[in-house]
Amino acid sequence: MQTDSNNPNPSNVAATNSNSAPGKLLIPRSQRRRFFLLFTFMTVLGWVVGGVFSLAIERILTQSLFAPGSLQLQTWSYGIRLLSNIVFAVVFAADQALVIRRYLSGWQWTIATSIGWLTADCVATAWINYISAIASSLNETLSPELVIIFGFLSTIAYIFSGIWLGLIQWLVLRRYTIKAWWWIFVPSVAFLLISLLVWLLSFVQNFIPEAILYGSQQGFTAIILGVVPAIGLCSLKRRLQRQTQVS
Repeated sequence: MQTDSNNPNPSNVAATNSNSAPGKLLIPRSQRRRFFLLFTFMTVLGWVVGGVFSLAIERILTQSLFAPGSLQLQTWSYGIRLLSNIVFAVVFAADQALVIRRYLSGWQWTIATSIGWLTADCVATAWINYISAIASSLNETLSPELVIIFGFLSTIAYIFSGIWLGLIQWLVLRRYTIKAWWWIFVPSVAFLLISLLVWLLSFVQNFIPEAILYGSQQGFTAIILGVVPAIGLCSLKRRLQRQTQVS
């Protein structure tokens, strides 16, 4: 069970420093470098550990409960993947919360990030599947121009799905910060950078081993998912105690 210092309420977060003044940063300047490094590290760790756990659970459930190719496996495959995604989202969010709990509620951040991640993933997957279905319905070999167009639309769907993650996280951040509306778009910025990274790596995919390419994509993705929110959190201004109590 976490103590009050680990699960702060809006009042004691606002009173972290005795000399509260308008425009005080959520992350004090003296702590920004340490916070940036720790938050990025824990995000990368959460990405790796969450990925390992989710893949392990999916494999264990698939191999122990169902025979390969069985009808039951096809029926329950969506539920197994959903459970796997939930495990990943919770581990990923909890690792970030271990760092951010000094400045806002850790459990609220864990819940918001988990729900936001799952929502963004579901929205992106639905749109990408819809775009793929349209491409398949053409019943013809797609021209290079159409391949580029459909690929671009899928990327756009992925980028804008980040708004759902940002929106749900903002519902927590707004209790502790002021003028944080722009946070809604922070995950989309991260997703945009990830898309650009994947695009750049595609130019060298024929020159490096597949395992190294995959590891590079996963590693840089995790770093971006840590760096971009860390910069955003360091830019937020915390809400004063009186403002928090009134709201």
